[in-house]
Amino acid sequence: MPPVGGIAFNALPHTGLGATLILIGFLLNAAVPPLHAWLADAYPEATVTGIIFLSAFTTKTAVYALVRGFPGMEILIVLGAVMAVYGVVYAMLENDIRRLLAYHMLSQIGYMVVGVGIGSELARNGAVALAVANIVYKGLLLMGMSSVLFMTGKRKASELGGLYRTMPWTFRLFMIGGLSISGFPLLAGFVSKSMVVSAAAEAHQGWVFLLLTLASAGTFLSTTLKLPYAVFLGEDKKIAATDPPKNMLVAMGLAALLCVLMGILPGLFYRLLPFPAEYHPYTLAHLVESLQILCATALGFIFFLHKFHSENTISLDIDWFYRKGAAAFLWLAKLNKSFSSPER
Repeated sequence: MPPVGGIAFNALPHTGLGATLILIGFLLNAAVPPLHAWLADAYPEATVTGIIFLSAFTTKTAVYALVRGFPGMEILIVLGAVMAVYGVVYAMLENDIRRLLAYHMLSQIGYMVVGVGIGSELARNGAVALAVANIVYKGLLLMGMSSVLFMTGKRKASELGGLYRTMPWTFRLFMIGGLSISGFPLLAGFVSKSMVVSAAAEAHQGWVFLLLTLASAGTFLSTTLKLPYAVFLGEDKKIAATDPPKNMLVAMGLAALLCVLMGILPGLFYRLLPFPAEYHPYTLAHLVESLQILCATALGFIFFLHKFHSENTISLDIDWFYRKGAAAFLWLAKLNKSFSSPER
């Protein structure tokens, strides 16, 4: 039990109404399902620059608060593992290019929440490392898709295609972010996300390890293969566009450079973590495992490419309950009106 009366924010008790309400507030800020609908609705409606700041600050502050206040809370393991897969599934269904990335934000935060729930030093280091790395490579991905929106005026993958010819630098820089979020060796995701997965294995959480590995494959499939194929490499829609202005390219270039530097110099990155890091990402086993997952996913995408065409559909999330609830309310209102209206 932390001392009472001080202002230091340290680990809170895992029981009690007060701590529970505080936890719910942090989970809402972190967009943990079922308290997540605001993120996928809000992020894509921001400006092309505003979405980058939302990505960098909103949910990451919640992860920081969870690391400080609720390490080792086991319910977070379940919530985070489900969240990691949930975000990937909805990303696969999404047609809006920035909403797709917003759902992937949910998936990535799920890894961080798992790290907090496991609570070991490696797991918390992984949650913090992934939060920082996610700011960089997720920012790069959002800058890439925001550049597409800025230059074409289109936000649906089904309306885009063939842009690699007219936006070559945007495509190249976006792919660095895509490979990084997928855990490709020598990039930021490889040296950060794997810390949480390894912590799950060390904690003998086999089902968590399996779900996080599945989410990794889904991330590579939807963000690094399906999305760039639809936007940059698919059917050429003859859209008149060019790469964005130089200031936007420079911003993406700096983020891409950070992704590479964090991947090839993880020791410098690990020095900033809250606990001494004894983690070594570039082991033969880790390299082989990561490349196997990426290659198998890529082969599956190639074989079933005809199944991955973007369709102009709307994916209902928790909105389904709101819509059904509103429809039921209107039905009751009309029913009440019919009974209360005077006879003529």
